[in-house]
Amino acid sequence: HLVRRSVWIVGGDGWAYDIGSSGLDHVLASGRDVNVLVMDTEVYSNTGGQMSKSTPLGAVAKFAASGKTMAKKDIAMQAIAYGDVYVARIAFGANPQQTLEVLREAEAYPGPSLIIAYSHCIAHGIDMRQGLLQQKRAVYAGHWPLMRYNPVLRERHVNPFILDSLRPSLPLLEYRQHETRYQSLMRAHPQEAQRMMASAQRVVDLRWAEYEAMAQRDESAFPDTH
Repeated sequence: HLVRRSVWIVGGDGWAYDIGSSGLDHVLASGRDVNVLVMDTEVYSNTGGQMSKSTPLGAVAKFAASGKTMAKKDIAMQAIAYGDVYVARIAFGANPQQTLEVLREAEAYPGPSLIIAYSHCIAHGIDMRQGLLQQKRAVYAGHWPLMRYNPVLRERHVNPFILDSLRPSLPLLEYRQHETRYQSLMRAHPQEAQRMMASAQRVVDLRWAEYEAMAQRDESAFPDTH
């Protein structure tokens, strides 16, 4: 008998958000049963730590020595707009159970899937032994909200958008003060760093409000692809 083939594409954020974004978009729009796992370090890790479109506002990286001035691109929302793509954001260090559920659901879904995984990196300027703890801080501060969009639920007349993390319980600063990519700007340009910090906190608050509203909508508010 024929065995169902499991297809996974694994790449980084430099590929998914930047140089390979058009190819990724083509895959997600194809309707094919292909799973994509993005290891999101928020920087071009393999080529030396250059800024990508995933780099957060206020983070220092190569080509952004004074801090990135634009907010991080939300490719999860872009993929959700298709309506028939399974989309999730995970952080194994913060919620391993949610990570396992997402991987199982993505594998079972008979269409394209996009999973975005928080991936701590030496370019963040952290003690890598504390990487999983930093993942928790990212989630608790609202920098990395855990979520799922499962089109199968829409077919069952259930809201397909699930917010898996609780409302932020830490200020964004509490998460950022443990990473050199943010603290170096505070030391070199404290006033600009404070301004960017305030802007970044507003981005987190607005995005969380948007996600929270989506989690409370009726399923009819989401695209019906059938």
